[in-house]
Amino acid sequence: MTAALAPAHTRPATKRIIAGYGFWIFLLSDFVLFSALFASFAVLVHATDGGPGPHQLFDLRNVECETAALLISSFTSGLAIVFALSRRQLPFQLAMLATAALGAVFLALEIHEFVGLIQQGAGPDRSAFLSAFFALVGCHGLHVSLGLLWLTTMMAQVFAKGFRADVMRRLLCFSLFWHALDIIWVGLFTVVYLYGVYL
Repeated sequence: MTAALAPAHTRPATKRIIAGYGFWIFLLSDFVLFSALFASFAVLVHATDGGPGPHQLFDLRNVECETAALLISSFTSGLAIVFALSRRQLPFQLAMLATAALGAVFLALEIHEFVGLIQQGAGPDRSAFLSAFFALVGCHGLHVSLGLLWLTTMMAQVFAKGFRADVMRRLLCFSLFWHALDIIWVGLFTVVYLYGVYL
């Protein structure tokens, strides 16, 4: 029996399914990493060693701008996938460019926050709370930085190679990664900032 006539459940999985499955496993491992960082922060949030706590340190206006930039970037990333599926090069590139700009704004605001905290003497070496904070938020920022590098690579690949099947697989994996970062940030915004300031 040829592969074309074989029942669906006996045929080999397509490359798109295999790549998607493997990437979901990677994302789940990343969620495990962030779960450990969240747990560490929850345990150490009150371990300030007599130093400043969340009430004194966090500026929610800055964090709200970060959140808006990242959530809007998720929308523009979704638009980029829609344009890619319809093979529209220019709108795709513009949507990806907007995603990159919003991601860069998010990173700039986060770096500004970190620099401000360190200048106040509230660096990661000040207390266990601040060590946990910088580890959790910094790990997310590192992921966003890597996402921006991946994003620009995908823009170059689509420009050079078009919407080939292998490029589309990578593009869909990037989209999953970027949306996962948004989900993690929503949890981070809630647990670290809102919980820290209001509870």
